[in-house]
Amino acid sequence: MVPVLAPPATIGMLGGGQLGRYALMAAASMGYRTVVLDPDPSAPAGVISGEHLVAAYDDESALRRLQLDADVVTTEFENPPATSLDLLAGVVPVFPRPSAVAIAQDRIAEKSFLVENGFPVGPHLAIRADSSGAAVDDAAIASLLTDGAIVKTARLGYDGKGQAPVEAGGGVAGVLAGIAELGGVDVVVEARLRLRTEVSVLVARTADGAEATWPVSENAHAGGILDVSVVPATVGPELTDRATGLAMAIADALDYVGVLAVEMFVVDDDLGEHTLLINELAPRPHNSGHWTLDAAATNQFEQQIRAVCGLPLGATDLTAPAVAMVNLLGDLWFDTDGRRRSPDWAAALESPHAWLHLYGKAEPRPGRKMGHLTVVADDAIAARARALALRAAAVR
Repeated sequence: MVPVLAPPATIGMLGGGQLGRYALMAAASMGYRTVVLDPDPSAPAGVISGEHLVAAYDDESALRRLQLDADVVTTEFENPPATSLDLLAGVVPVFPRPSAVAIAQDRIAEKSFLVENGFPVGPHLAIRADSSGAAVDDAAIASLLTDGAIVKTARLGYDGKGQAPVEAGGGVAGVLAGIAELGGVDVVVEARLRLRTEVSVLVARTADGAEATWPVSENAHAGGILDVSVVPATVGPELTDRATGLAMAIADALDYVGVLAVEMFVVDDDLGEHTLLINELAPRPHNSGHWTLDAAATNQFEQQIRAVCGLPLGATDLTAPAVAMVNLLGDLWFDTDGRRRSPDWAAALESPHAWLHLYGKAEPRPGRKMGHLTVVADDAIAARARALALRAAAVR
């Protein structure tokens, strides 16, 4: 049996972004004390936390303070330094485990883990930074370039960053050019797929192996950044059941503790059948699960707190027939000439079917996630249309 960490224990958080903000809001509402470590003095989670340690993630003094103050430590992003997690774990429980975070923060390690454990992934090739052009397998690259490929940095790429496309006829030269464009770092080259859509599954798991999942989300991106998520997904019960099973099996294989997001591609195979391929893992609550704040019996952030504290997991049922979430990027704060403006949220705030969430970030920037809008409706198509219309109304 895993000990239960009950309120008013202290939960430590590495990272102060919006994911940490909502998790610590959930923790505070449950009676926990909170402390966050983030170098940004205006970090959204730091503003609402009981204590904010303003320091680098590898600052030994701050990490020692976190060890003393926190009864458990979790993280809201996948890129904290491994040395920091290991240092903390030597004194205080860290969930998700550092070993799981280490896999999810490196695409090469992640692909290797998935392949070794028998999970389906698309055709890909890992290339280390010390590989010369002569050492790269021409035939292996050629096999990936039937429909083109994408070169992705092994670390630190997110929201479309750290990626370089390669056309179908690009060959080794095209791949090497992509690697050079990304700074000559370790990369994964992924074949372009016959993509039908993308889905994601959120699975919560406790240290004693209890698991809970939410209905599968179907996602659409714009410019490499998540734009819209709708629930329930429109891909049918067979695929959603399969996706949920895969996500739970991955959480088990990682011995995961906390909320894990598993992104999957729905692709057409050579016979025209739909199949699932794992895209990537996010060892934390996820943008595609923000809808749970307003349309699930237990939201992903409260569930994160429950999981890392060893509490029973909450129910994950939808509380509406369908829901859509649209991101609000910093672009909305600028007109077509690049001048600052203030979006008008009156329509969203007046709607009885919508919830507006702004993250309290000081400065809007194009591509920066400033908030999101959740909308419920009788079906997924109507929810998506209503959410997009309310977002558009803010800048008319």
